[in-house]
Amino acid sequence: MPDLTSQLLPQLEARRLNGLDASPTAVYPAYQGQSLVNLPGTICKLLGAEPLGAPALAPEWLEPLGERYQHVIMLLVDGLGLQYFQRFLDTAPWKDWLNEAALLPLTSVTPSTTATALTTLWTGATPAEHGILGYEMWLKEYGMVSNMILHCGMTSAGDVGGLRRSGFDPLTFLPVPTLGGHLKAQEVKVSAFTHQSIAYSGLSQMLHRDAELIAYKTLNDLWVTLSDWLDTHADECTYTYVYWGDIDELSHRYSPDDIRPALEFATFAFTLRSFVQQRQMTSHHDTLMLMTADHGQIHTPRQEAFDLRNHPKFTACLTMEPTGENRLPYLFLRSGMEAQAEDYIQKTWPGMFRVFPTETILQSGLMGESIYALTPQRMGDRVVVPQDHAYWWWANKDNPLQGRHGGLTAQEMLVPLFALPL
Repeated sequence: MPDLTSQLLPQLEARRLNGLDASPTAVYPAYQGQSLVNLPGTICKLLGAEPLGAPALAPEWLEPLGERYQHVIMLLVDGLGLQYFQRFLDTAPWKDWLNEAALLPLTSVTPSTTATALTTLWTGATPAEHGILGYEMWLKEYGMVSNMILHCGMTSAGDVGGLRRSGFDPLTFLPVPTLGGHLKAQEVKVSAFTHQSIAYSGLSQMLHRDAELIAYKTLNDLWVTLSDWLDTHADECTYTYVYWGDIDELSHRYSPDDIRPALEFATFAFTLRSFVQQRQMTSHHDTLMLMTADHGQIHTPRQEAFDLRNHPKFTACLTMEPTGENRLPYLFLRSGMEAQAEDYIQKTWPGMFRVFPTETILQSGLMGESIYALTPQRMGDRVVVPQDHAYWWWANKDNPLQGRHGGLTAQEMLVPLFALPL
């Protein structure tokens, strides 16, 4: 199976949305058949199950994957953008696998961030439809800005899962069904392998509630445990999800251009090769391994000019701090101060940020066409699209990040889909 990136990528890069010019070089999500939202439907199709959510991948993307498998393994490598992954294609084991694998480009969702993208991957719903709209989200029904991974107030340090005290239930919060429950009802065995540090986080509980949750400690622990699990369930139809997040963490801390995430990915690839070799010797050619990412990352050097604590005249226009993502902020404006806020942005950061009414963003389809009733209020009055490497930092603490995501650049929005039959 071939590397189809050069053939298919121009379709994604040329995509435009009516009524929205977010950036001359923006990559917009292709929800019609070339994005993460189309993977749950694709997984169902590959396993012979009834579809869930958005349609499966478009024919040009779907055909190279094959038709039917007993087992599908999804490796989710957090932060592995397509452009980043392409740096490794001439190294082992990727170059050794390309003759039998397929490599396809996909878009992430908007915002291109973990909480939003993983929810899409577990529901087949767009962000506007499932309502998880970023790392930080205003939840009017609970009266707070919440961390949508840890499920706590954004300023509540160490209070993991603290939203429960306000009546929040991660098992019932989503307005759409999850892939785990959907497949389980059709006698597909579903498992989710995540690192022990996040295996029982609020987000994991919300998304994996109908899956067998298996926590691992190291990469070697992961592959051995995964192989044993597959052997145990060899006669069943299975969907196995594996999350690995070290690239994202290191890219945030040191930037995606640093040597550390590259070395970590090389280690991941080395251990993955051993797992693949072992499975190829024992499998019955009834397994498909897919690898993708929730988003990529872009280098965002720390700059005092982007720290909103240095701009009190601007923050005075807001009813509260921005929410969403540093690379895609949502603004909640004081009544009558809309023009003042936009004027400040244009004069202080000329050409660095484009500001759109929330209604314009939603009508454009940037976050999907079907809109959950609570989505608009969670996005405030304006959505800001940073250009190039710009961002805003508003937390009341020092800025530790050198890499970010959430925006519409190719580095953030394009992700790989690597498919290898085992």
